[in-house]
Amino acid sequence: MKQYFHSVTLDTEKCKGCTNCIKRCPVEAIRVRDGKAMIVQERCIDCGECIRECPNHAKVAVTDTLEKLSEYYYNIALPSPSFFGQFKEQANIEDILGAFAGIGFDEVFEVALAAEIVGHVVHEYLNDYKGKKPVFSSACPAVLRLMQIKYSDLLDQVAPFLTPMEVAARLAKEDAVRRTGIRYNEIGAFFISPCPAKVTEMRNPMTTKDSAVNGVIGTNLIYKDIIKHLGDRNLIGATENHQRATRLGMAWGYVTGESHNVSVATTLAVSGIHNVISLLEEIERGELKDVDFVELQACTGGCVGGPLNIQNLFVGRIRLRDLIKRFGTRERYFTEEQLSNICRDNRFRSTEPVEPRAIMTLDEDVSRALMKMERLDQITNELPGLDCGACGSPSCRALAEDIIRGIAYESDCVIKLREKVKTLAEEILELARIVPPSMSDGSKKNLPGQEH
Repeated sequence: MKQYFHSVTLDTEKCKGCTNCIKRCPVEAIRVRDGKAMIVQERCIDCGECIRECPNHAKVAVTDTLEKLSEYYYNIALPSPSFFGQFKEQANIEDILGAFAGIGFDEVFEVALAAEIVGHVVHEYLNDYKGKKPVFSSACPAVLRLMQIKYSDLLDQVAPFLTPMEVAARLAKEDAVRRTGIRYNEIGAFFISPCPAKVTEMRNPMTTKDSAVNGVIGTNLIYKDIIKHLGDRNLIGATENHQRATRLGMAWGYVTGESHNVSVATTLAVSGIHNVISLLEEIERGELKDVDFVELQACTGGCVGGPLNIQNLFVGRIRLRDLIKRFGTRERYFTEEQLSNICRDNRFRSTEPVEPRAIMTLDEDVSRALMKMERLDQITNELPGLDCGACGSPSCRALAEDIIRGIAYESDCVIKLREKVKTLAEEILELARIVPPSMSDGSKKNLPGQEH
């Protein structure tokens, strides 16, 4: 069985056990034990919220580096739409794309262009859709993983299409094979990512059996190198103009961009993982049945708010919108006929269903599991219900689960510990008052009210 990979990891040397991360983790995937944080692997969705919140920079994202390019004969960069929002106002998209030549890439393919394709096929899908509403975007892997572990009943409503990252990799490599004659497996496609969830998606894809992406490199790792090479125009696979995406695909870099591209009657766009959770809970209760399409982004503001980006999300959004205004008005690269053909051949539909993920098994034996569940409820009711996090678990319910699983104790709760200490102190005081005469040293003073 293939081992599950997580991009978000802990640097134990930097961790101070401050508990900031456990309070912000949306899926209660972090505990603090023995003064250090620990990540509960089966719960983690690699959203990167802990990376943002950790004041000690102890949470890090493991991504690929430029060294991996040496494993392939021909390399293609796949910059995300939000990548262009990291550069100053006077930046030119052609210069940004051309800079990839200076850091070792032979060709560049905009993920924004693939996003336009995905937007079109989802639009066509919704026009004929007769199922349960709303339909959810499949673009954000952190949101899909959240749904896998907390809202699995809604998974059937996810649009059955590959992500723009996956579509871009396939298109870029197929085109390179046709033009260069280089074999498919000798071509490396590297996504330039604003978030760690994309790394996990490449290693453990949800909507396809095998990913066409060969590596995911964080924006933060190559930003300075790109700056040094702005203006380089010697990409091997380049035409006269590198840019082919329009405003429709470029706008996927921030929240609402996808909804505008999909363009159906009623859409809703929500960003920020905690806001996403709030909305999904409403939908699970049966609300919003009149909404056609819901765009959900784990990062606040959309991908421009990704934890691996350089710029503040508000600055990144403004800069991306400026670039769209200046360079996004070109004619679409794909004609309506080409897009219709893509829809008909279903080449970018999901090949694998998004399955629920189990996050906690109390016991393999059903009867014992039921007994443990009863005990879990009992412990939860006995705890104070403050969800303060001082015990190292994010909530009282989580502490009860940890106690049942044998990785925590009831005395880890400071409130319960204080009660026990108080009771113990009273018992010790009572014992001190009833020391038997045989143990007395003769200097025992008379108690109040006792005659001399």
